[in-house]
Amino acid sequence: MTPPPPAPEARLPAAEPAQQAPVAAASALTIPGSMRLRYAMTGRSKNMDYHANAQLDWRQDGEAYEARMEVSAFGLGSRSMASGGRITGDGLAPTRFLDKSRSERATHFQPDKGKISFSANTPDAPWQAGAQDRVSVFVQLASLMAGEPAKYPPGSSVSLYTAGPTSADTWTFVIEAEETLQLPAGETRAVKLTRKPQRDYDQTVEVWLAPSLAWLPVRTRITQQNGDFVDQQLRVAE
Repeated sequence: MTPPPPAPEARLPAAEPAQQAPVAAASALTIPGSMRLRYAMTGRSKNMDYHANAQLDWRQDGEAYEARMEVSAFGLGSRSMASGGRITGDGLAPTRFLDKSRSERATHFQPDKGKISFSANTPDAPWQAGAQDRVSVFVQLASLMAGEPAKYPPGSSVSLYTAGPTSADTWTFVIEAEETLQLPAGETRAVKLTRKPQRDYDQTVEVWLAPSLAWLPVRTRITQQNGDFVDQQLRVAE
């Protein structure tokens, strides 16, 4: 994913909440308003440490949404993941997910046929209400937390059926304590959620959601079983 050159940075306001678009009250969801988040990323891959830039473009108009995550690292190339779909009373309802690096793989959500299909020629997965993809899942988490934060105290969990480029399974996040993070964007209070691996090849996913930024992720750390990881921290919100 290759982001444009960074714009002049403005520090993240400490207490000014992002504009939000409420969904039906019965759903206990609050969808974040459109925003661009730029991140500083560090990581390790194949015994090599690297630094990269990452960017999340989130757009919604109350009926439809688009989310695109781009990462670009010198010497390692780029990767992009994009999600598009509808906004419903249950939150985000993806229709297509794209994962592009050297090649492009697409995931299609087909609720009318009761399935999720993959261009990677892997078997279809059953569609489930509330199904997400690997980009939309983080915005859906933000929407749930923003809609009814008291429902998710430390020690509770939230499970979301999540599709990638080749398969789908349930991601369960455990809510942990609120922390004060020292980020490139400045000091930020955020609630940590962790998805621990269930199988040998699963990733550990840690995400910190900030109430002051409509509960969108200000830090995400993904760790592979072999120790490889990526850690992206908010640099600026636009």
